Amino acid sequence: MMRRLPALLLPLLMMAAPAAQAQGCSPAWVAGWASSQFRPTGDAALPDGTLRDRTLRQIVRPSVAGDRLRVRLSNLAGGAPLRIAGASIARAKGSGSPAIDPATRVPLRFDGKADVIIPAGADYLSDPVAMPTRALDNIAVSIRYDGEPEQTSHPGSRATSWHMAGDHLDDAAMAGAAQFDHWFHLAALEVERCAPARLIVALGDSITDGKGSTTNGNDRWTDVLAERLQADPGRRGIAIVNQGIGGNRLLNDGLGPNALARLDRDVLAQPGVTHMILLEGINDLGTLTRDAPVSKADHAAHVARIIGAYRQIIARAHAKGIKVIGGTIMPFVGNDYYHADADNEADRQAVNAWIRTPGHFDAVVDFDRVMRDPARPERLLPAYDDGDALHPSPAGYRAMGEAVPLSLFD
Repeated sequence: MMRRLPALLLPLLMMAAPAAQAQGCSPAWVAGWASSQFRPTGDAALPDGTLRDRTLRQIVRPSVAGDRLRVRLSNLAGGAPLRIAGASIARAKGSGSPAIDPATRVPLRFDGKADVIIPAGADYLSDPVAMPTRALDNIAVSIRYDGEPEQTSHPGSRATSWHMAGDHLDDAAMAGAAQFDHWFHLAALEVERCAPARLIVALGDSITDGKGSTTNGNDRWTDVLAERLQADPGRRGIAIVNQGIGGNRLLNDGLGPNALARLDRDVLAQPGVTHMILLEGINDLGTLTRDAPVSKADHAAHVARIIGAYRQIIARAHAKGIKVIGGTIMPFVGNDYYHADADNEADRQAVNAWIRTPGHFDAVVDFDRVMRDPARPERLLPAYDDGDALHPSPAGYRAMGEAVPLSLFD
């Protein structure tokens, strides 16, 4: 075969072979950052016209390094096609301003074109772009809307986004841009790596979403865990994404669809997922009696349904080869919204006893033990309480992130 090849091709083949051997990998895509998208309601929804014909710039941080990037845009809540006139990606100069490094700006393409029409209820991946990226870099994704978009959003971003009228995809500063603390239509930043994909998905409520953390501070418990993974040379290839929604429940819709309804999209469909950390149930326990007391039988039935939801999530994840790590539910007695009493606390203890029992989850992170006040175990430790007896402070989120054994992901 070699003797038959034209002589001019031989040097090229000899150069290509060592390059391929040097690469020595099969590139794989993994979700480096993600946000659970849904239809915003109430104060979370923007006034009509806010995004009409405007450019929206949003800052995110991939949890692992990679060689190429692609963006997943979402029209999940749209009842009509979403028209995107253009999009771009660049390194941001920080997390608290819209400024980008213009030398790094790359236009995004969709099937080779600058614009895209995303069908109602659908997500759409951009074409990959060559943009070597470090873990925990600040990456700016800019979207230019064509007309008035129906709102698909993640309201609890704890991150500021900026918008201006017209086309500002090439604008390095976006000086004078208006702002809000939400993400819109941005479901994921996926990273291509020269290594097998390994991804942890954190599925939860506002405690995972980060209520009480610092806006633009990236100090949710999942951020702390991402930083710990990156500080460990043997585990830097493990990504983590946060799929928490404030007010989310296992059994009923609240702010966003219930956990069972969104499991396939937010967890099982994420590229590279190998592990899930499930921290859900505090809102289910609290809402049971928020408006009126219920009978002992109703308490028992509610606990049984919560445990049934856990069983469903575990079974569906195991069918995809995903290990499921259970997080115990933290104390919330003293919270004015839920006004938990001894019966609610007994329900929490019953649920946590099931979570801790070997043979249910693949592993357990005992957030309750870490976060409770030893003197009053039905309440959060004051040093970790953001002030509402339910949500952790930044110090509490750090304690949570540091409580997760990294060996769980080996």
